[in-house]
Amino acid sequence: MTEVTKAVNYTDAMVEEMVLRYVAQPTPECVASLAEAYSKTTRSIVAKLVREGVYVAAPRVTKTGAPVIRKAELVSQIQDALGVELLTLEKASKADLEKLLSKVGV
Repeated sequence: MTEVTKAVNYTDAMVEEMVLRYVAQPTPECVASLAEAYSKTTRSIVAKLVREGVYVAAPRVTKTGAPVIRKAELVSQIQDALGVELLTLEKASKADLEKLLSKVGV
């Protein structure tokens, strides 16, 4: 039986340099420059940085720049403020839940 060797995408030296550069400057621009330097896709660089445990994902935001809040979180806040459990409240639209939450006074 013959041994099958797997092609190495990143050498240990490449990984070490990538981690050092990214930790010093954790920005999308840094990832793009690493991708260009190593002739890889940005997705490949991100995947390697994730595997190394150093990649920090950008927080999700809405078009207006506000943080994304799930409907379940809005429902939870409303229920806590009212002190009751409303089983079907999550079926309301997000806009209605936000209005209700503002009126409840949380």
